[in-house]
Amino acid sequence: MADAGDVSAVAAAVAEASARPAGNAQPLAGRVAIVTGASRGIGRAIAAHLSSLGASLVLGYASRADEADALAASLPRAVSVRADVSDEAGARSLFDAAESAFGGGAHILVANAGVMDDTYPAVADTTTEAFDRVLAVNLRGAFLCLREAANRLRRGGGGRIVAVTSSVVGSLPPRYAAYTASKAAVEAMVRTMAKELRGTRVTANCVAPGATASDMFFKGKSEDMVRRAVEICPMERLGEPGDIAPVVGFLCTDAAEWVNGQVIRANGGYV
Repeated sequence: MADAGDVSAVAAAVAEASARPAGNAQPLAGRVAIVTGASRGIGRAIAAHLSSLGASLVLGYASRADEADALAASLPRAVSVRADVSDEAGARSLFDAAESAFGGGAHILVANAGVMDDTYPAVADTTTEAFDRVLAVNLRGAFLCLREAANRLRRGGGGRIVAVTSSVVGSLPPRYAAYTASKAAVEAMVRTMAKELRGTRVTANCVAPGATASDMFFKGKSEDMVRRAVEICPMERLGEPGDIAPVVGFLCTDAAEWVNGQVIRANGGYV
């Protein structure tokens, strides 16, 4: 039989729970997120979504200063930072910006920056220069940002690493070899990091979009290539950046702390 003290404690807990809002509209309030490749497409949608969840943003971009600056100006707490993620100093500068702009280290890294060879060559026709360019941004750039995150993200709760990879790692389409190889390597690296970060409460996951309507997807593709991408998807459409952003957003919240070392394919059932 419960004593009076136990009953009082339970009653107080129930009263406190009842007084709380039904949900936290801004679960990332007070947290700082770095998003690379944030000026356009999926990265832009992710940055805007994380901002809507309350996060302060460091918007990394490579060349689209006008778009990155406009996005930063449209968000309540955001700065844009030009950074070549394939360069060590560039990767460091994003984390330095988080500290200088928002008075503390970052909580979240979304490693989204990526490039693709829009001539879609077979392996036999892929030049060394084109291969090196894809790997420099997609793999080396991800590695440098992930390494920085492993050393500098805040510990003890709320630390999140999300790498944006690709569902081509599962489908292995012809003429995407360098791109697929780069994303497969990132997935292996992130899943390894999840184990290495034991005890920090920093999680590391990947989100792997399918064909998503963005400038990078459309560049170099014929109408027939786009049509086939739609036909192969059970949802009979291309994904939109807005389909991907909430998946990343969830992984960045406290609700996703038990999801760690995973690859989540957001692709409408493509693979």
